[in-house]
Amino acid sequence: MQRLLAYLGKYKLYSVLAPLFKCLEACFELFVPLVVADMIDIGIREGSISYILGRGGLLIALGLIGLACSITAQWFAARVAVKTGTAIRNDLFSHILGMSYSELDTIGSSTLLTRLTSDINQVQNGVNMFLRLFMRSPFIVFGAMIMAFSVDIKGGMIFAVAVPLLMVVVFCILLLSMPLYEKVQKQLDSLMLTTRENLLGVRVIRAFNRQESEKADFKEENTVLVKLQIFVGRISALLNPLTVVIINIAIVALLYTGALEVNAGDLTQGKLVALVNYMSQILVELIKLANLIILISKAIACMRRVDAVMSTESEADILKVISDGNADSAHTGSNAASENGAPENPDTFSLPVLEFKDVSFAYKGAKAESLKDISFSVKRGETVGIIGATGAGKTTLINLIPRFFDSTEGSINIFGKDIKAHELMELRKRIGIVPQKSVLFSGSLRDNMKWGRKDATDEEIYEAIDTAQAREIVDSKKEGLDLKIEQGGSNLSGGQKQRFAIARALVRKPEILIMDDSASALDFATDAALRRAIKKNTSEMTVFIISQRVGTVRDADRILVLEEGRSVGFGTHRELIKSCNAYREICLSQMTAEEVARDEA
Repeated sequence: MQRLLAYLGKYKLYSVLAPLFKCLEACFELFVPLVVADMIDIGIREGSISYILGRGGLLIALGLIGLACSITAQWFAARVAVKTGTAIRNDLFSHILGMSYSELDTIGSSTLLTRLTSDINQVQNGVNMFLRLFMRSPFIVFGAMIMAFSVDIKGGMIFAVAVPLLMVVVFCILLLSMPLYEKVQKQLDSLMLTTRENLLGVRVIRAFNRQESEKADFKEENTVLVKLQIFVGRISALLNPLTVVIINIAIVALLYTGALEVNAGDLTQGKLVALVNYMSQILVELIKLANLIILISKAIACMRRVDAVMSTESEADILKVISDGNADSAHTGSNAASENGAPENPDTFSLPVLEFKDVSFAYKGAKAESLKDISFSVKRGETVGIIGATGAGKTTLINLIPRFFDSTEGSINIFGKDIKAHELMELRKRIGIVPQKSVLFSGSLRDNMKWGRKDATDEEIYEAIDTAQAREIVDSKKEGLDLKIEQGGSNLSGGQKQRFAIARALVRKPEILIMDDSASALDFATDAALRRAIKKNTSEMTVFIISQRVGTVRDADRILVLEEGRSVGFGTHRELIKSCNAYREICLSQMTAEEVARDEA
């Protein structure tokens, strides 16, 4: 709640004006029963039509003024709610983008989607209704009780008993319903996960003819959600009938005692009607308050869930090494970069661009380490191939370079200093990444290419496209860089998406280029042409090529061989065939024995 109050604090004036105008409306509403009492006791008793019409005009005036106050209050409340919801959503989205891969995996994408959509919408609605009613309803309830005492003390005593009893009922149901609404939202997370997996894997589901079983799983998850909602709904639904029963009992008691007083001449008929009107006002406001309590229960539960995500500190910030010397050197290093990202200091060319020293890594909750005691260094301009069986740790290793994950042991030096001493954004600006799964965004080809660098010119984009062997795709579409890319690149083949993803990374002109099995959909001729073009056009760029194909990495300056998370070889293709059994076995599985013997000679 402290976080929510901090957001509301940005709109203090509106947050104060909304309930104040509602209270002003309530003041005019509290005068209505007194005006009606005068109409009965004076106008009707004396038969004065002019008095009745005058009091009727006053009622209309009170109604119009109250309506104006209500509309004004609603405008302020809606403005605060929308702005608060927008701010929370923006901050949560920014926070999610700053999370490490391990944090995203731990929380889950379906949970984050629910937080960004359903949860924040509930908070927004809760803020709106809270500002409108949290002062008005209690103001009417206690104001009506005070006005009842001013009309008749005996009648006011009935109010004094009924109102506290109603408060007990309201708060008991509030305490019961709040934890249940949290369970409902958690089950909604689970349903979102099932839905997301089905939508992403719809082709696989159809290919294996698993539609019926997936429908059954979805129905099971949905049934649990419905049962929870019905259960908490029944508890919340008790609020209205209980309040109505208590109020009606109070009205009966009020009519009974009031009738005796009227008969004795201690109370007028108009004042009795005023007391009943005040009790009716309390009934209406308590029904509103009951609905507000239910909505606030949901909003509080949802805000706690949002706050839990926003309170999660990013590992990149927690593990970041901050010292005056490192910070100064990081700043100096980033300022010394030339336009294409290469440091201007010539001494840095003699240093390894990247150096792993006894690096180990384990995923959160994993029983075993995915990487163990990895050590190697890479110089500027080198092309390094990384090869190994599925699950050997190739992708895990290269994810440590841009700090998608942080090593659990050992150290990584990049550009001459510890990787954790670099500003995260500056580090990633100097690295270009082509992930295993090529992801393109809806929009033009030019927009997608400028993800690499916002200020890239068309000439630079075409240069990158040429290097990525994608020029023929652009020319064949006859739309140039205005080529429309559908969501996820659905209007392109797998190979076309991979080539555009490579071009996007090249547009950045990074100092380090990481290609994580990014040519798997390319034919051998295109793959070879791509590697030749990258070698030719990126002479000062350090390139990492991750692949399971020997043909893709054999021409690299050096090759790192991984086996079950360990480095079992690091050298040239010829050196590894002679000295590394794991690499030799990979070669024999993809090449003929004669080719292997020829390379070994």
